[in-house]
Amino acid sequence: MTISNNQRRKMKSAARLYAVQALFQMEASGQTVEGIIAEFEDHRFGATYDEGEMAEGDIDTFRLLMDKAVDNQAQIDQMTDRALVAKWPINRIDPTWRALFRAAGAELIDKQTPPKVVISEFVRVAEAFAHDEKEPKFVNAVLDHMAREAQPNAF
Repeated sequence: MTISNNQRRKMKSAARLYAVQALFQMEASGQTVEGIIAEFEDHRFGATYDEGEMAEGDIDTFRLLMDKAVDNQAQIDQMTDRALVAKWPINRIDPTWRALFRAAGAELIDKQTPPKVVISEFVRVAEAFAHDEKEPKFVNAVLDHMAREAQPNAF
């Protein structure tokens, strides 16, 4: 079965959302990256619930984000800290945003996706979790700073 470019884009977007959820769940539960990847691939990707069907995610994108986020967490967290104001180190921000910055940071340091695409995609993810219109703007500003550090030649 051939997948259209539009479908591939949707699957990558879903994988980004799942990566944020998985990183959040890992931090909250203490699960291993291998365990959380298996759980998401087996029970979340394309699953059907009473509330509706979950989107099919791009497994390669999901695994890449998870592995890079875990393997490079210290580097990503330092990059995030530099993007935040001094009074708000990463360990003081909401765990959802921490997971989002780690997933986005993983994609930024991977350097396969243009940074503006990474920013746009993760701002959309932020909109799904936001309580008000200020939070996606905050995420955009932090990701812009992180992207300029991770890929300065792209700007």
